Amino acid sequence: MRGLFLFIGGIVAVVICVAVTLAVYIPFQQGCGGYLKQAADANTIELAQSRVDLAVLYAEENRLTHGYTSIIYRTPGDDLGFWYQNLKAAQSELKSIPANATPLEKSNLLMKLRETLLDQNEKGTTLNVPGGITRYPHNKGYALVLTLALAALLGGFIKQITEV
Repeated sequence: MRGLFLFIGGIVAVVICVAVTLAVYIPFQQGCGGYLKQAADANTIELAQSRVDLAVLYAEENRLTHGYTSIIYRTPGDDLGFWYQNLKAAQSELKSIPANATPLEKSNLLMKLRETLLDQNEKGTTLNVPGGITRYPHNKGYALVLTLALAALLGGFIKQITEV
């Protein structure tokens, strides 16, 4: 009987972990990710700059300016500092383009911004952000809770099949 309770508790815990992960994804998309996508799609420097400004403000307010989103080992793709500095550099370039810049110069800057913000991979076009950024700075806590939930689920399952 304890195995059944452990198994059901594990299922509930995993479902809660997945729900919380989805719940923290939404504010990031609303405050940063969506604006970065719009900046990449912008047809004017002013429109791109306004969207990058909003994304940078969100990153600063949510302390997404340094550290790593990875838990066990650090990889370049998980470096928040690089991502943030790259975003700030793009913001600076957008602000510094002269008003009398030629259409070609403006177009080149918008293409460069698009290449900075977006990646092409097997899934198509994706936003270029560190993995796990939506859960940062609580990535370790999420990983621990999910690991414990999966252990309870597996332990309950094993206990159930050995009791039968």
